[in-house]
Amino acid sequence: MDPYLRVTDLRVSFPTADGVLRAVEGVSFAVEGGRTLGVVGESGSGKSATALALLGLHDLRRATVTGQVTIGGRELVGRPETEIRRLRGRNVAMIFQDPLSALHPYHRVGRQIAEAYRVHHRGAGRGETRRRVIEMMDRVGIPQPDRRYDQYPHEFSGGMRQRVMIAMALVNDPALLIADEPTTALDVTVQAQILELLTDLRAEFRTAIVLITHDLGVVGQAADDVLVMYAGRIVEQGHVEQVLRTPQHPYTSGLLASVPSLRGDPEADLRPIPGSPPSLTELPTGCVFHPRCRHAGALGDRCRTEPPELRVVGTGGHRLACHLPTRERARRRAEDTTRAGVAR
Repeated sequence: MDPYLRVTDLRVSFPTADGVLRAVEGVSFAVEGGRTLGVVGESGSGKSATALALLGLHDLRRATVTGQVTIGGRELVGRPETEIRRLRGRNVAMIFQDPLSALHPYHRVGRQIAEAYRVHHRGAGRGETRRRVIEMMDRVGIPQPDRRYDQYPHEFSGGMRQRVMIAMALVNDPALLIADEPTTALDVTVQAQILELLTDLRAEFRTAIVLITHDLGVVGQAADDVLVMYAGRIVEQGHVEQVLRTPQHPYTSGLLASVPSLRGDPEADLRPIPGSPPSLTELPTGCVFHPRCRHAGALGDRCRTEPPELRVVGTGGHRLACHLPTRERARRRAEDTTRAGVAR
């Protein structure tokens, strides 16, 4: 099956007073219909810049976007804005991070969803549009949708506002859904409900989903595949069980070691990754992670001088950008796991 979304050598940069900010650098991946790709990394790793590029939402007066983004066989990069606008909503839609700021406070919720529907259904009458919106509100679990159609965003809870955003994104049956931190600021119960809803909708409509998050727990619960980004680059990519159970990159291992575990030693300290992400206008030479990597000195100066290539390791298309040999990575990962007291 051909992937519905294919991204090849995507690069996004912005000119600044301090130099060129390279937000995304050579990112490539694909997502088939009915599968979810989780994109994880710290703030500033390039996750949201990648998501905006997938919808053609970067202001090209201030940003440079190169590479290929193919959605349903249609190339996006370099197309006129009028063509890209036709794809948004119908072929690809986005759930934004903060529904309260994404929804207009002075317009009724039903009207805002209806507006998204009428953009692509010019001939739809008022009654047909209302029926479609109420049907979608009910589908995403909003109770009494016919009554809540006429309410305002402030009359909805945070979880219900996020359901409104999902209804708005899905009202035109897009084949690709991009969810940018859809569970941020929601309590764990509501978070689980939203993730379950996305999983159900994916199964029902065979929607391809790109799930942007900093939460590895969210990825483990909702994603099929995972892509780990650091400083605008992919450092590890593969099936979610491969990456989360046996992480190969020191950065991925560090992210997992800094998360509390119910199965770990309650007396063991969390081990945060030392240092801070680099400035995207002054990236380190060699491997961009080497200033924070505890293993950078294992190969002499190679990590400091030579950028690692993203290559296939093991089975299942697991890809990795790291100079450490396979056996050395396995040995050091075992030592880290023992020290952290985590039974993976």
